[in-house]
Amino acid sequence: MPITGVDRPLVLVAAGALINADSRLLLTRRPPGKPMAGLWELPGGKVEAGETPEAALVRELGEELGLQAQTANLEPLTFASHGYEAMHLLMPVFVLRRWTGEPKARELQELAWVSAAQLDSLAMPAADRPLAPFLKVLLSH
Repeated sequence: MPITGVDRPLVLVAAGALINADSRLLLTRRPPGKPMAGLWELPGGKVEAGETPEAALVRELGEELGLQAQTANLEPLTFASHGYEAMHLLMPVFVLRRWTGEPKARELQELAWVSAAQLDSLAMPAADRPLAPFLKVLLSH
């Protein structure tokens, strides 16, 4: 249940920076018909009542991408806080380098493994855009 702020609800969303062995980052593209359709973002989703952000991310990765992940493999990276017209988004971001399975688009979204150099050329939601410098550092190691 969202927390009500002064003028709009606060929505907690957990996101994952999945990095493969080639130092590429997995991004998903919001499908047509959804808010912010066509924009590229980190996989993840809303934290449900009674869930931790880590548990929510593990659940969302299973639902959206068919991946099995462990909360013990999530490394906190940073967070985003952004005021959209209808809500205020608070998004903890975790790095994940180990999971089981190959990502498959289960919700009609496009998937792409991108390099640090490609991040600047992709259209992203306003909450995700400030994460690019953190993600570039991760991909350069």
